[in-house]
Amino acid sequence: MSVIKKIKKRDGRIVDFDSDKITEAIWKASKAAGGKDKTLALKLTEQVVEKLEKQLKPDEVPNVEQVQDFVEKTLIDNGQASMAKAYILYRQKRAEIRRMKLLLGVADELKLSLNAILVLERRYLRKDENGRVVETTAQMFKRIANGIAVIEKQYGTSSTETAKLEDNFYRDMTNLKFIPNSPTLMNTGTELGQLSACFVLPVEDSIERIFDTLKVAALIHKTGGGTGFAFSRLRPKGDIVKTTGGIASGPISFATIYDTATEVVKQGGRRRGANMGILRVDHPDIMDFIVAKEKEGILRNFNISVGVTDKFMEAVEKDADFDLINPRNGQVTKKLKARAIWNLIIIMAWKNGEPGVVFLDTINRHNPTPQIGEMEATNPCGEQPLLPYESCNLGSLDISKFVSEDGKMDWNRLRETVRLAVRFLDNVVDANVYELPEIEKITKGNRKIGLGVMGFADMLIKRGIRYDTEEGLKAGEELMKFINDEGHKISAELGEEKGDFPNFQGSIWEKNWKNMRNATVTTVAPTGTISIIAGCSQGVEPLFAIAYVREVAETLGRSLVEVNSLFEKIALREGFYSDELIREVSKRTSIQDVKEIPEQWRRLFVTAHDISAEWHVRMQAAFQKYTDNAVSKTINFPNWATPNDVEKAYILAYKLGCKGTTVYRHGSREVQVLRPIESEGAVADYSLVCPTCA
Repeated sequence: MSVIKKIKKRDGRIVDFDSDKITEAIWKASKAAGGKDKTLALKLTEQVVEKLEKQLKPDEVPNVEQVQDFVEKTLIDNGQASMAKAYILYRQKRAEIRRMKLLLGVADELKLSLNAILVLERRYLRKDENGRVVETTAQMFKRIANGIAVIEKQYGTSSTETAKLEDNFYRDMTNLKFIPNSPTLMNTGTELGQLSACFVLPVEDSIERIFDTLKVAALIHKTGGGTGFAFSRLRPKGDIVKTTGGIASGPISFATIYDTATEVVKQGGRRRGANMGILRVDHPDIMDFIVAKEKEGILRNFNISVGVTDKFMEAVEKDADFDLINPRNGQVTKKLKARAIWNLIIIMAWKNGEPGVVFLDTINRHNPTPQIGEMEATNPCGEQPLLPYESCNLGSLDISKFVSEDGKMDWNRLRETVRLAVRFLDNVVDANVYELPEIEKITKGNRKIGLGVMGFADMLIKRGIRYDTEEGLKAGEELMKFINDEGHKISAELGEEKGDFPNFQGSIWEKNWKNMRNATVTTVAPTGTISIIAGCSQGVEPLFAIAYVREVAETLGRSLVEVNSLFEKIALREGFYSDELIREVSKRTSIQDVKEIPEQWRRLFVTAHDISAEWHVRMQAAFQKYTDNAVSKTINFPNWATPNDVEKAYILAYKLGCKGTTVYRHGSREVQVLRPIESEGAVADYSLVCPTCA
């Protein structure tokens, strides 16, 4: 037994000395260097403690830095160079993070990454009236766990069971296995109390209703929610306004007003406002809408998509005429070649990524409550089709954390977390504060939730599966089917326990299920900031690059540099890590021609720009097959891609049953959210090399 009883922490606290923590640190360094035997870590710990005891004076209390110095020396003395390197790098990183946390005024018991702390400090941790952070990272998750678990008492759950659920919610969030959407992180347990991420608001054809909707949208943005609008009901530009005898200004003019209001609100100063604007392909103003964002900076707070119908796609295929219909009276105002509309969509998407397309008939074929109405719009990133006034709350599982060290999925642990996450998200529906009675009525009537995934690319790497392969597609389908099936099972159990969603009768669930708590259970979201918190790859996307810059200075006050931690760990373990290598790969969007990296790892660490559009679309379709709502996915193209390449992707997405799709040709905008880290005095390579013309 060690004679050392206490240790001095960096903050000055004296706590009990625990040699197991030294063992765990050495074991982590050992695994990073490719070690598989924990016995060595135990033996090295004994040496560290023995050397400490000889060094210390009687009753002297060592500090953390002293202990870590002895660990480094012991590893080097034992010839464990790779292990020592891994330990030293980790120690340096933690020191840098501690310095930044001190500057930011954040206390972090969870030892999160620096980027996670930057995001939490700016957006999620509670602050006083002077802008000082007043809660720790653990306290934030405790606030959320408590605010969601307490809802159970409304259904007669005992205090003991409620407390157990709170502990479980807290455990899975602090282990970063499950993270709810941003408004839930921001607003649970606060005065705002608005917890949903996604809203669709109707835009009716009258000045009064247009501005009523704008007011509600502003309130939603203030609380961190995003809004989707279908402008398809508005009469076209130049149409008569009988009440005034004037001329209508058309949908695009009102979208511009909504955009300006969003710019002013800025989602409470914590993140940029987010909107989706959709116009049906048969609207008379469709051609103007398609080119509305041709100039960069216009409608900057909107993503825009064309609401495409089966009838239109058939007309494109047949090269037929297509009717444009005035929504005011249902009359055909003009005919255009469907191909003319389609070609303009393709050219603009190729030029700067917008508009996307939303397949309205596909969405409504999967509408879980057709008796309530049709869906005509989605949330800002397109993964959540909703009825007018409907809202939905989302959450995502970091799938990479369910892969064991031998590369196998732990399905039992995943099942347990899915069940807990569905209960959590269902409770959010009741914990929520609603901005309008209409929103509360339809949201509680359907109780839609959207449980999705992040860390999928990391999961594939850990399992030794390349993204753009049949095996990769199979892994995606298998994963999402499991989550979808288990999600429906627990939702049915909750329906029996707490009651079905009120619109169950007449829904698609009534035919084959006795109970169902939620009209939808699964959604695959892009997971922008929550994937930063979890420290994993985004949604179901492949890696963008091994190292890159995330341009979020407008809302976070700084851009974030991200280096894939999985690549770093493997490079250390396999012995090809160097600072020079990291600097080299940080200038690139692909590592396929970096010969210093062994071929087996280049093969696994494929990036978005190594993957053809066909594989991007097929992966989206694989997840869509087992997702109730929709899948947020960007179809990435290299700079040299052609409009014909974009067209093929859009057609394939439609034929494979995707509910919508978005493309982006690398470097096609001046401002790009993700970009390679620039080399000194030079712009990073945006174009790669065209395989046709080299």
